[in-house]
Amino acid sequence: MMSYWCDLYFMNANSPSMEQLIFFHDHSMMVMIFVMIFLLLKLMFMKLNKVIQLNFLENQNLEIVWTIFPIFLLILIVLPSIRLLYLMEESFNSNLTLKVLGHQWYWSYEYSDFNFMIDCFIKLSDLESSHQFRVLETDEKILLPINCFFRILISSVDVIHSWTIPSLGVKADAIPGRLNQINFFINRPGYYFGQCSEICGSNHSFMPICLKIMSLKNFLNFIKIN
Repeated sequence: MMSYWCDLYFMNANSPSMEQLIFFHDHSMMVMIFVMIFLLLKLMFMKLNKVIQLNFLENQNLEIVWTIFPIFLLILIVLPSIRLLYLMEESFNSNLTLKVLGHQWYWSYEYSDFNFMIDCFIKLSDLESSHQFRVLETDEKILLPINCFFRILISSVDVIHSWTIPSLGVKADAIPGRLNQINFFINRPGYYFGQCSEICGSNHSFMPICLKIMSLKNFLNFIKIN
């Protein structure tokens, strides 16, 4: 799940939190479009109207209207925003915990429930001879089961990094000496790509993230093999 050239909208939502982010974006855009259309109509009306009231200096009722109306519009945006913030920060009983450590310039992952680690480096491939995505492929894929609640614990061993997967609506800073936590749920199988979103040095652009989401049965087989 990734963006494409000339893509002007969000990537397909593959988690409930990303779906809610897109809904909030559409809601906010509708409010903004309504305001723009209203103002354009008023400007056109003023331009076409030849009657000018030179003695119109103040009007208490008009002052009340154009003070209350913007407040009402702000409430229409603020209330869904607060709801979404609480929804994204809500914690729940996770089915799987994954620890993520940022390095210059690769990611380390630990399956805490199964006690094994994976280091993921960028996969430098010949793009002309393979069907792979430039600077998004990793030599090892992180496998996770579908329809499960995940807890991701994120930190760094050197400088600040940022673990980001746009199609899941996930972005969390990896800060040395601090532990960051995010929770999410994935409802579609497939490959999910991301990159470090914090400038962390000369090879910042070469820290890809690649998740492979599969059925629970296949994931358990992967765990048994490892």
